Amino acid sequence: MNHWSLFRKFSDTSIIEGIRQQDDKTLNWLYDHYLPTVRNHVLKNSGSEADVSDVFQESVITLYRQISENVLTLTSDLKGYFFGIARNIWSTQLRLKKRNIQINADFADNSEIEDLDVPILERLIVRAFQKLKPDAQTILTLFSEGCSYEEIAVKMNLKNETYARRKKYLSKEALMVLLKEDPEYRAYFGLRE
Repeated sequence: MNHWSLFRKFSDTSIIEGIRQQDDKTLNWLYDHYLPTVRNHVLKNSGSEADVSDVFQESVITLYRQISENVLTLTSDLKGYFFGIARNIWSTQLRLKKRNIQINADFADNSEIEDLDVPILERLIVRAFQKLKPDAQTILTLFSEGCSYEEIAVKMNLKNETYARRKKYLSKEALMVLLKEDPEYRAYFGLRE
């Protein structure tokens, strides 16, 4: 192994090109050099290690989309830009968590609603899940059964665990889109079209 590669400094341009090409070395370099900053921020702001992983992965996917769609405009160095993406994602997740805690607290006062809550949500989720593509169903099932991303990559014949993470994230997003499109979901949560 060439230990000098551990100290190699990638330029922002080469990192962007590596992300565009989905280069494993570049993605590994990102994990090694950008993850500690994201971890520090998330853990300092009421997050867990699982949150760190999700926020980092979502940030990589967001950056990849911006690069592949040619909408990335850097106003600072790439690390600062990436951290801004991660910070925004974590802020959004914290707001959603607070809202969910408030909704759960409201429901907890009314046992009738609490009794109805689970069957309706289960039915909605099952219906949305059945509309997913088979590979999305498989990855979410494996993840819910406690399989690691490495195990998922092997079982689904994916390139590596990074791709398994991305595929799980995209599958979860697809499930949420289908769930939110369900008229019963919209009616249940009082959402307007």
